[in-house]
Amino acid sequence: MTESSARRVDRRQFIQTSTSLVATALVPDLGQWRTQSAERIRAVAFDGFAIFDATTVIGVAETIVPGRGREIVTAWRTQLFQYQWLRTLGNRYIDFERTAVDALDFVIKANKLSMSGADRDRLLLAQFSLTPWADARPAIDELRDAGVRLAFLSNITERVLDDGARRAGFRDQFEFVLSTDRVRAAKPDPRAYRMAVDAFGLPPNQIAFVAFAGWDAAGASWFGYPTLWHNRGSAPAENLDTSPDLVRASLAEIVAFVKQAR
Repeated sequence: MTESSARRVDRRQFIQTSTSLVATALVPDLGQWRTQSAERIRAVAFDGFAIFDATTVIGVAETIVPGRGREIVTAWRTQLFQYQWLRTLGNRYIDFERTAVDALDFVIKANKLSMSGADRDRLLLAQFSLTPWADARPAIDELRDAGVRLAFLSNITERVLDDGARRAGFRDQFEFVLSTDRVRAAKPDPRAYRMAVDAFGLPPNQIAFVAFAGWDAAGASWFGYPTLWHNRGSAPAENLDTSPDLVRASLAEIVAFVKQAR
């Protein structure tokens, strides 16, 4: 064998080995998941923010409160979810849209912001006008082509989810739009997660749940779903005595896991 031929063989072997390693890296938890469940994943339930970009509102906030846009949106969203949890615990559930208004008004007062009614309305409109992540449509199409059933399972109202999915052109790909308004209990209440079981007519271990927040990944794991954390921001894991089955930054990697777990 000539030296140039040997180099070609070495390159070919390197590419083949590298490709194999990349494919393995996408689904390193599959073997462990297989030992825990003999069932195949037949459906996927997505949290709304696993599909829709939660950061788009920051740009609007920055035009209203220059230099503090991200800070204000983070405080607003934290307060929003705290209110949802407290109202669920207190049996005083209020939907995502109304809770967002209350949370924003609190953050405006708490930070002593001088914000006009028009600017407040702009922030709310930005929060409710969902825009998908750039890799959402390819991921959705690939899952549907593989025969995977899809649903949203989110604290966001059905109206907002439905509107966002229709504008993005993939509403028909989702069999169900499950808002916690249906059960009047926000995630991580078990009643919220059970909606996908009831809608799909499948046991929890055949439904993968794709969370966007660490607390949501914990809640879905507690419920019994194979849980895939779409951790796009590389957030640390929550200390809640449970772990998701997969943690990845991109939807493509999550799709690869689901397809191999079918």
